[in-house]
Amino acid sequence: MNAENPDLWFTDAIATFGDRLAAAREAAGLTEAAAAAALGVAPAIYDGWEKDAAMPRANQVHILSGILGVSLTWLLTGEGPGLSGPDDAHAEAAIARLTEDLAETHARMQLLEARVRQMMMRLE
Repeated sequence: MNAENPDLWFTDAIATFGDRLAAAREAAGLTEAAAAAALGVAPAIYDGWEKDAAMPRANQVHILSGILGVSLTWLLTGEGPGLSGPDDAHAEAAIARLTEDLAETHARMQLLEARVRQMMMRLE
């Protein structure tokens, strides 16, 4: 992705229609099933759009832009009013959560290693 210019984060050179559709849906707080229901299509059809396996019809793209709160142009090209790339605050928060998870996992691994050693000593 383009960290230097967040306005280019979702352009055609970097992201596909499916990428933009998934990002807009997530930003709107919708599940794939909820977005599909709002549009009146099967979840499998909607999933295919996010995976770039198929494209919705023009009228469906127009409705999607309204449901997801992004411009039609942005949804199709990544240009114009839509979503911006992730900001540093979100990235830092995600890194902090991952670091905490890693520390907890490491502590659990150390406990398990100690238990295994105790069991092996009993077996000897």
